[in-house]
Amino acid sequence: MVAPGSVTSRLGSVFPFLLVLVDLQYEGAECGVNADVEKHLELGKKLLAAGQLADALSQFHAAVDGDPDNYIAYYRRATVFLAMGKSKAALPDLTKVIELKMDFTAARLQRGHLLLKQGKLDEAEDDFKKVLKSNPSENEEKEAQSQLIKSDEMQRLRSQALDAFQSGDYIAAIAFLDKILEVCVWDAELRELRAECFIKEGEPRKAISDLKAASKLKNDNTEAFYKISTLYYQLGDHELSLSEVRECLKLDQDHKRCFAHYKQVKKLNKLIESAEELIRDGRYTDATSKFESVMKTEPSIAEYTVRSKERICHCFSKDEKPVEAIRVCSEVLQMEPDNVNALKDRAEAYLIEEMYDEAIQDYETAQEHNENDQQIREGLEKAQRLLKQSQKRDYYKILGVKRNAKKQEIIKAYRKLALQWHPDNFQNEEEKKKAEKKFIDIAAAKEVLSDPEMRKKFDDGEDPLDAESQQGGGGNPFHRSWNSWQGFNPFSSGGPFRFKFHFN
Repeated sequence: MVAPGSVTSRLGSVFPFLLVLVDLQYEGAECGVNADVEKHLELGKKLLAAGQLADALSQFHAAVDGDPDNYIAYYRRATVFLAMGKSKAALPDLTKVIELKMDFTAARLQRGHLLLKQGKLDEAEDDFKKVLKSNPSENEEKEAQSQLIKSDEMQRLRSQALDAFQSGDYIAAIAFLDKILEVCVWDAELRELRAECFIKEGEPRKAISDLKAASKLKNDNTEAFYKISTLYYQLGDHELSLSEVRECLKLDQDHKRCFAHYKQVKKLNKLIESAEELIRDGRYTDATSKFESVMKTEPSIAEYTVRSKERICHCFSKDEKPVEAIRVCSEVLQMEPDNVNALKDRAEAYLIEEMYDEAIQDYETAQEHNENDQQIREGLEKAQRLLKQSQKRDYYKILGVKRNAKKQEIIKAYRKLALQWHPDNFQNEEEKKKAEKKFIDIAAAKEVLSDPEMRKKFDDGEDPLDAESQQGGGGNPFHRSWNSWQGFNPFSSGGPFRFKFHFN
């Protein structure tokens, strides 16, 4: 009896006739089984029943070596190969069994199954017909008739698929091929044909899936590897393209198309890797130049142009070149309106340009496509704070400098304005009061923007001199009247004001 859950039980649930394996009695005289071979066969059968496939296979190898004319040894080894998923290895053994014992219907029926899965329909039909003519058991006869009907159906579907393909009706061809490949799962040619249909219908990733299967089903399938590589390349996946074309060259290092394609992909891959390394090092200008070279190296595939511009947009944004960043990011977004990376980088550039409404709009659009992105959430909150802040006192505007101005620019602008708006310059009382207010704002702007910690708070949307924006409330320690600003040196770079200037 076969134990429930054993390897042979599982095999039997798929191919009932395989249970012949366990119950098959040795025909010593007919097979010429000597004592050693019989020992290997018996031990191999026990190991197979216990699920120890590799050990069972070793025993059946030894049995075949000990008696090359023993059909039972070949049949059992074929069964182990099938249990291990190695149908290619099983097929020659089943053929050998049939050569040695023509009336062994279980082996012929099993070979027919494998041939059907490989799409070798004529050969499979021949096996099933011979089973029916060899006085089969009731189960074998039923199985053979069922498989003949199935094989005939596959012949009809294949003919329809080829007609549809030749007439350019690729959708219909795919529908027919889908049905065939449910049965002929190991037919490499049919998978390659369906891949061609997918390519024609603009579905390259589905084509890649079929071609990858075909590359495993057919030995030395350089053509499949070449097509997979070119498809990945057209999709913009240069790394996978390089990997696949290398597989082609492993099989045939002199393959002309693979070698030419390899050189192109390798060159492009090197440029992109170099550009990304430059970005990681913060060398944005050099990275931009590299990505421009990428577009020149491969101008015919739009994907590389879009991806290169996306990264150039990022470089300009990080390098605080907002005008250039907005221009290039907008070009990307014309081609890909939902490109989250370009939306984020353009939003950052808008912030530098103090275009807060536009920045908020970009962040909100990006958030619609990626609501869990913390960078988007923080950027949106910052843009909203800065918009609110801009409606109050803007220290950058007071000094007339950009948000990315260096400290030296800030000090220079402060000195110029401090001299211009010092109240001592004005005699008219009304003008003097106006100058005092202006002067206080100029001094406050310098106070905040020349201090790195205070400037960061302001850049994040918080006014360090505004009591309302300070957490915890309380008075404003930086709020000063005109009297407290008297006695200063406008040419000092910071610290307490020590000198009093009067201007005549």
